[in-house]
Amino acid sequence: MGVRGLHGFVGNACPNTCTVVNLKEMAEKYQIHQPGSTPIIVVDAMCCLRHWYTPESWVCGGQWLEYLSVLQDFIKAFTTAGIKLVFFFDGVVEQKKRHEWVKRRLRNNKEISTIFQFIKARRRQPGRDMFFIPSGLATFTRFALKSLGQETVCSLQEADYEVASYGLQNNCLGILGEDTDYLIYNTCPYFSINKLCLDSLVTVMFSRENLCQSLGLSVTDLPLLACLLGNDTVPEGMLESFRQKCLSGYSSAKQNNDRRTNTILAVADYISRVLRLQQGMKDLEEILPLGQNKTVFYRGVASYLLPGQQSPWLLQIPSLETSDKEEATMCSDSEILQIAKEQHVQAENYLVYNILSSGEIECSNTLEDELDPELPGQALVFRPVRQHIYSLLLEDSKDACRSCPIIKEWFVYFGNQLKQPELVQPIKLDIPGGTPSLRTLWLSKEAEVQVQRFNTFLACFHLWNEREELQVLENSLTALCCLLIYLLCQVDTLSLEDLNAFIAQTLCLQGKSAAHLSGLQLTHVDSRAVHLGSLFVRGLTNLILANSACGFPFRMDDLMAWKMFDGKLFQQKYQQSHRGCSVEELLEGNKYWLTEFQKLKSLICKACMKNNRALQSRQRGNEFIRESESRRWDSNFQRSHQPRFSSLCHNPNQWRGPRPYSTRFETDPSGRGYRSEDQSQKKRRFQYTPRWPR
Repeated sequence: MGVRGLHGFVGNACPNTCTVVNLKEMAEKYQIHQPGSTPIIVVDAMCCLRHWYTPESWVCGGQWLEYLSVLQDFIKAFTTAGIKLVFFFDGVVEQKKRHEWVKRRLRNNKEISTIFQFIKARRRQPGRDMFFIPSGLATFTRFALKSLGQETVCSLQEADYEVASYGLQNNCLGILGEDTDYLIYNTCPYFSINKLCLDSLVTVMFSRENLCQSLGLSVTDLPLLACLLGNDTVPEGMLESFRQKCLSGYSSAKQNNDRRTNTILAVADYISRVLRLQQGMKDLEEILPLGQNKTVFYRGVASYLLPGQQSPWLLQIPSLETSDKEEATMCSDSEILQIAKEQHVQAENYLVYNILSSGEIECSNTLEDELDPELPGQALVFRPVRQHIYSLLLEDSKDACRSCPIIKEWFVYFGNQLKQPELVQPIKLDIPGGTPSLRTLWLSKEAEVQVQRFNTFLACFHLWNEREELQVLENSLTALCCLLIYLLCQVDTLSLEDLNAFIAQTLCLQGKSAAHLSGLQLTHVDSRAVHLGSLFVRGLTNLILANSACGFPFRMDDLMAWKMFDGKLFQQKYQQSHRGCSVEELLEGNKYWLTEFQKLKSLICKACMKNNRALQSRQRGNEFIRESESRRWDSNFQRSHQPRFSSLCHNPNQWRGPRPYSTRFETDPSGRGYRSEDQSQKKRRFQYTPRWPR
């Protein structure tokens, strides 16, 4: 993130750039100099996720209640010191940074593959050196902070720019994060989250003024330096030959410095010794070998200029790619779009504004086993759900041919090389009386509309016919049933033992403290259960999306991971269930939970039977995928099947909803089996519509 190697450079070559500070003492001085003002630290939350997630277990799907407790302690430490926190999250991936986003996702795929190899070989979680954040962590952190009463913002453009702007315009005490771009922006002080000691509120402050003094530059030179060195906007390889030229002509290079250190010093020296002499007299393109890349370079420099700032290196500021997506949107109703935008910025919905504005969304990596032939990637499992939600959101934006706009998806799954977005066709919901408009679902105050919101939500998963049974349950249990019915009908290989484990862990989670869950010990870790845990948690984010799209029939808090899932607890219940433990043992002898379990299981199994999905028992014990099977489903085989799903996505009559149970499998791009689509439409009682409560 930011300028590669700059953090290491300032720590080793410019130690005076790093100053140990006490944030509590800084806050006290701030209040002395500005009586009546509350010191504010603006937090780049995306930089802090790894720092915040301290629960010992991370591979099983997430220790969400423990994590919520960590966030509470973090907030309390600053509140006690009189410091207000404002949290910013990335709300969009800008096109200029898409190439970098793709590079990181493909690199993460390799890391995840290594994690599963480790689990299968040693039957335990890898060490912290292989740590990978649980799936959905950014999404649930956003809602967790809001539930804890914190001001939380979801950005309309790259979050680091909005963080730097907010810090400057609100005279903030500083920025808390871990991104060298905050050394480049001319904004308030930048504090390190990685160096933070929460008990004492002591951390490291990076001084851009001291950095400039060490390099012989001014603060206004830093954007130029960042782009010449390469960053997320200007690819590092673009000016490699220029940097080599600077390095070869740099007489002060030291042999005991690494190459990156000498390169940074050489480029800074070239700026101060050569470029500054011609500053204002010539365009940069006349001085630097920019060639056809000059537009990218100019935009890169300009991207560091906050509102009201100028650069001496730009004779005129180039027009930047707009991030306010209202100029060309998918939604024709300006009032609906404005509501979606406000909810987006206030971190109250999930992906809805991205769909209505640009029609382009993304989902990062998930802890999934690429070599398990029986479990598809979550991106494919939940795609039918998204297609129905796209239709609901874009129903009023149909063209003259009465077809909804196509949505561009950048979803990470094994076999998808992310060379371009996948074009996904919305699929109309099957609701008696027709699909209600967004104006009805979002704006109406009439009491009966709340019922309509709930029923539309159910229709997203095609559970409209189950509404009477589902509406009497607690909200979290209704959501649980929706998700499990969908998964069971979508993935043929899920068994009764899997269902028992999912229901039991959600019921047993009630009343357990974070400390109790933290102390839970596992004899081993099962790789299939790891994959299922991630699949379930990604399903919860789909529930959140549907809830947002349908006008919030549920309180968002009812759909949160800490209410419905705990990774270690699920591992325990999964292993017990597949060993053949009794239901009483699964439910820890609690008679109330036993009653609830039987009621929920009966409801789910009946709904599956209506879709001709007969659940079967299949105890797996401690089995793992054999090495020979893994080789059968190697990456070459899976990649060779990539085109098959592409054509399928564009056909609204072909999708992966619940269908009559079959032991036959087709192969999706990830090489896994999922329900064959060749049964006649006449045999279906309805076209299953996926559900995404939001």
